[in-house]
Amino acid sequence: MKPGRQNLILEIISEQSIETQHQLLEALTERGVKSTQATLSRDIKDMRLVKELGNDGKYRYVSAAKTETEDFDKRLKKIFKESVISYDVAQNLLVIKTLPGLAPAACSAIDAMDINGLVGTLAGDDTAFLAMRDNEYAMKLYHEIEMLF
Repeated sequence: MKPGRQNLILEIISEQSIETQHQLLEALTERGVKSTQATLSRDIKDMRLVKELGNDGKYRYVSAAKTETEDFDKRLKKIFKESVISYDVAQNLLVIKTLPGLAPAACSAIDAMDINGLVGTLAGDDTAFLAMRDNEYAMKLYHEIEMLF
């Protein structure tokens, strides 16, 4: 039901200028789909719909195009996951060991991830150092890296 409703939402916003959730709810009802405002709000968030200023000077819902950044992020995370051999934390520094020659790729992946608290990275041939703002940020990132593996 959710995929069908969301596909219908995309169809509606591509055909009509929908300014409010209430208008979208009415358009769904007209097409025989009952929904609540809360469900619609979740759908909008899940689908990453945004309001864009139209030529008529009014804001309307549009589908946010899948950004190249998201694809780039996935590729970099994959590179990172496949290149790292081990990692450890030493106060506010993370030390990452990679396959030979891949520390720069791991640092590039990390730099592109927009990590909160990351001050900078330094890559050698098979070792990367990540300077974090403090020990707490270092531990958070350490646990995030654990989750990647």
